[in-house]
Amino acid sequence: MIGNIFSPLPEDVSQEVVEDLVRSSNVRIERIVSYGHSSPETGWYDQGESEWVIVLDGSGTLLFENGMEIALRVGDHINIPAHTRHRVLRTDKDRPTVWLAVFYT
Repeated sequence: MIGNIFSPLPEDVSQEVVEDLVRSSNVRIERIVSYGHSSPETGWYDQGESEWVIVLDGSGTLLFENGMEIALRVGDHINIPAHTRHRVLRTDKDRPTVWLAVFYT
């Protein structure tokens, strides 16, 4: 099946939109569309899987529990090992941020 990562983008972006593109027993690939979204003030992502993520459009900033902030722009990618506590501090408010996230064990 042929798809396009940018089309169609969701019309309702009042909430961050997460869509599975591929899912198997040891890998999950998601398209995430954010529009000025951030993680809740309390709590951290603490995933049992590692996550490789790339920004395809827009921008976002990740905050890690150790205080490190990483700003990601179009083309930037990062690998986040399993159980590395992090959150999304901010995403672009002027246009959708499109992330491609690969979760793997």
